[in-house]
Amino acid sequence: MSSPRLLIIGCGDVGLRVLKLLAGRWRVFALSSSPGRHAALRAAGAVPLAGNLDEPATLARLAGLADFVLHLAPPARDGDADARTRRLLAALARKPPAALVYASTTGVYGDCRGAWIDETRAPDPATDRARRRVDAEARLRAFGRRHGTRVSLLRIPGIYARDRDGGHPRERLARGTPVLRREDDVFTNHIHADDLARACLLALLRGRPQRAVNVCDDSQLRMGDYCDLAADLAGLPRPERIPREEAEARLGALALSFWRESRRIGNARMKRELRLVLRYPTPRDGL
Repeated sequence: MSSPRLLIIGCGDVGLRVLKLLAGRWRVFALSSSPGRHAALRAAGAVPLAGNLDEPATLARLAGLADFVLHLAPPARDGDADARTRRLLAALARKPPAALVYASTTGVYGDCRGAWIDETRAPDPATDRARRRVDAEARLRAFGRRHGTRVSLLRIPGIYARDRDGGHPRERLARGTPVLRREDDVFTNHIHADDLARACLLALLRGRPQRAVNVCDDSQLRMGDYCDLAADLAGLPRPERIPREEAEARLGALALSFWRESRRIGNARMKRELRLVLRYPTPRDGL
C-alpha cells in the first residue's frame, strides 16, 4: 500500500515535531510562504510547497494533494473573520481530504471565572483573535458536513517546551516581569509541545467528525504559581506579585488580555476519544 499523504499548513515548531514522529512513514507536504525555510522543511522530511494563505492563486495545487490535512496556521492579525481559513477551504473544496485537523485555542471560551469547563461550554470569545478562531471553527465544521471530511477542532491552551522558542518563561523571569498577586490571579492551562504533536496525529486518525477536543494537560495552576514553578526549576528568582490595578498601569495590553480570562479546562474527551496518554501530565514534568 502507498504511504498516507499529509499536508501541513503552517509547519512551525509543532509541525516539525509531527514530522519527527512520522519519521518518513508518511509522505508529507508542507505549505510555506518563506522560501528560506524550504531547506529546513526538506531536511525534516517534508516536501516544501511555496504558497501563501493571503494569496489565493498560490493555493490551487492543494486540492487532492493529500488524504489528511493538518491546519496549524494562525488567522490574520485583524478582523473578526478568518479569511485565511476561508481561502484554504476554497482551494481544498475541489477535491476534499478525508480528514482535517485544525489547531484552535481555548481562548474561544472567553472568561469562565476559574470554572471547570469542557467542550460542551458554548464559545464566548472576548478578544478579536479568539473571535477569528470561532469563525474558523464554524467554517471548518460546515466544510466537513458539506464535503464528508472528518474535521477535528483541537482547542489548545499555552504551549510550552524547554526547546521551543518562547516555550519557557525564563526570558520573562530574567526581565523581572511581575505577576498578579494570588487574590487577583487567574487559572491558566498548558500542553507540552510534544504531547500536542501526538494529539494532532491521533486526531487525524481517531477524531470524530466535526468534533471539538480540548488538548491540555492535567494541571490546574494559577499563572503566578506556574511562573514560580518555572523560576524554581530554572534557578531564577520568583517574580514579583502585584495587584491588578498596578499591573494595568505597568504592563501592555497583550499581557493584560491573558490576565482577564480565567478557566480550568477538562481533558476527558481527549483521553477517551483520541486515547492520548500524556507524557508530560503537568508542567513540572515538562519543564
